Amino acid sequence: MQESFELLVDRIISTTPQILAAITSLVVLIFIGRLASSGVGRLLGDDRTKGVKQVRLIKRLVRWAFNVLGLVIALHLVGLTQVATSFLAAGGVVAVVLGFAFREIGENLLAGLFLSFSRSFDVGDLIESNGIRGIVQRIEIRDVHIRTADGCDIFIPSVTIYKNPLHNFTRDGLRRGSFIIGVDYGDDLQKARETLLKTVQDHKLTLANPAPNILIAGFTAAYVELEVFFWIDTFSNDRELGEIRSQVMDGCHKTLAEKGFTYSSNVTTAIDMLPVSVNINQDKKTS
Repeated sequence: MQESFELLVDRIISTTPQILAAITSLVVLIFIGRLASSGVGRLLGDDRTKGVKQVRLIKRLVRWAFNVLGLVIALHLVGLTQVATSFLAAGGVVAVVLGFAFREIGENLLAGLFLSFSRSFDVGDLIESNGIRGIVQRIEIRDVHIRTADGCDIFIPSVTIYKNPLHNFTRDGLRRGSFIIGVDYGDDLQKARETLLKTVQDHKLTLANPAPNILIAGFTAAYVELEVFFWIDTFSNDRELGEIRSQVMDGCHKTLAEKGFTYSSNVTTAIDMLPVSVNINQDKKTS
């Protein structure tokens, strides 16, 4: 008993530097993991209006990565290299099994992480993806919450947005509106274009740069189509494009009427019916 106890004490004393080194390495890496996690949080921004959940998840993944690395190094320093290898191998097997079992969830998580770094859209932006258009309300790891114009809340999976083309209508604050109005073939088209252009330019919510434009869009059987293009700045006012478009259309309608143009609603294709006399009396030949 005494010899066994002395042998155990000698072994503990001989391995004390390795144990201390292992503990020190584990503590240092845990501390570094916390610092790295905080640095990642500051880099990504902890603003609650910009999808704070994905930031927390990324910080947690960074911290746990350093914790696992510290544990593996500690096991290796105390001579438990085989245990560390088995631990990593078991973790790899579990990761593979979970990856197959939760493939769709994993795809959404990875897509959410990539979307967090790419910053192709943000809360408050008007986006369209896979035929769904709405204003972004929340950006989560698994999905993106948008609200459509009719008030419907839709949660689009992150992988859907990541795999499909994304249309961001408000990223730079510029949006273009357009509509078509028709004038009679007998009207002066150039004068009509100039009249419409001045009307659009005089509107207080349309931009001078990019400049508005009036183009001949096509010819129909009853009238000539003029297409009106204009731009608005969504950052400088709280009016929606649809409301501004209605105001511009109303102004163009009134201006054409005041200037004497025959616009599309007044154009008619009626045919004048002229009186026709038909003589049904025929001379009869007598035999």
